[in-house]
Amino acid sequence: MTDARITPDPDRITRRDPAQVAVPVSDLCRKPSGPRDRQLICGDAVTILDETGDWAYLQSDKDGYCGYLRRADLTGYSAPTHRVSAPATHAYSRPDIKSPESCSLSFASRLHVLTTTQGFAETPLGFVPIQHLSDITDVAHDPAAIAMLFLGTPYLWGGNSRWGIDCSGLVQAALLACGIPCPGDSDQQQTLGQDASVPYRRNDLLFWKGHVALVTDAETMIHATAHPMATVLEPIDAAIRRIANAGGGPVTAHRRLA
Repeated sequence: MTDARITPDPDRITRRDPAQVAVPVSDLCRKPSGPRDRQLICGDAVTILDETGDWAYLQSDKDGYCGYLRRADLTGYSAPTHRVSAPATHAYSRPDIKSPESCSLSFASRLHVLTTTQGFAETPLGFVPIQHLSDITDVAHDPAAIAMLFLGTPYLWGGNSRWGIDCSGLVQAALLACGIPCPGDSDQQQTLGQDASVPYRRNDLLFWKGHVALVTDAETMIHATAHPMATVLEPIDAAIRRIANAGGGPVTAHRRLA
């Protein structure tokens, strides 16, 4: 059986046009005006496969996820030169911290820098502080450290940004920043790495039915969870007991990344 999340519907493929997300964050929906499955953030590359009214049926380049995005949230593809490396940043109307901001951008947003001036990078969205950017070729090496950037981020089902994120969105952001391919949903992520056993190691993945967490040390994990409605650190053993007592069942998999 094919997975409709990552296998385009052949009956909906009428074109293959490269594009990218032009707004800070946009919902990727199951159908036009339907429920959110995931989100895409500024600069994410996509392939438009079809259009239905105000909506584009597309496939995300970073993980193959398929769905509908508002056509107005897309623009033609332009190769990014930098990405946001801070948890979040602002794009200002001028290269001046006292100028009005034009928008806010989440970690991992991809930008095409036109020039730099007075400590700012000029982009099509405005002027971004250069200390909040890294070269598009830079790769991090510690997924847990990336996940820690999202501490306190509000929980949002299907969320993929600093403004709201869910468990699989957090893991995906952490792994992609480290150059590790990662699908969008927790059941898909359970294929990553190899089966592992205790003691837990930093960057191990722990799975429950419909949930995933990233190990930060032998006793602690970080996850985006609806329990406190935020991304939090939690003792692993306490989390296992709490989730089981709440009806979430036992750990279904413990995976170790290469």
